[in-house]
Amino acid sequence: MQNILIHPYRSGLIGEIVHHHGSYYAKHWSFEGCFEAEVAEELGAFIRDYDAGRDGVWCAEMDGRFAGAVAVDGSRFGRGQARVRWFIVPEEFQSRGVGSQLFEQTMKFCRAGGFEMVHLWTFKGLGAARKLYERNGFILVEEASHCEWGPEIVAQKFELSLTR
Repeated sequence: MQNILIHPYRSGLIGEIVHHHGSYYAKHWSFEGCFEAEVAEELGAFIRDYDAGRDGVWCAEMDGRFAGAVAVDGSRFGRGQARVRWFIVPEEFQSRGVGSQLFEQTMKFCRAGGFEMVHLWTFKGLGAARKLYERNGFILVEEASHCEWGPEIVAQKFELSLTR
């Protein structure tokens, strides 16, 4: 396995996360530009209001190239609550341990930060991601169909209680 380096936020990361979300989900799921715009708006607001005491964002690099990213938003969901967001690993780096290492970083952060509940939203059809979430103890708690980004998808909410 090649060396995967995990770094906290650095300049230019917002653009890379938005680019990779927009490209991947347009190619594989036919998501429209409104999805990419939503990622840009919400991620920009998150970074603008970022507080290292409650929020985290990391990127992975392999061979000096962007290999993935993830964030923990600990400020908008109530006391003791956090949300895992903007988790992306470009296709060329999938199945190489990048996602596992990024997700491990998020879980360490959430446990060290004293969060009681962590949740994330994904959608049906992202099997490798779902396996990673379930392997880390997340359980599916909600499903809902929507077509905000173009095609109809089944959104899925997963939760993990850190108090058990």
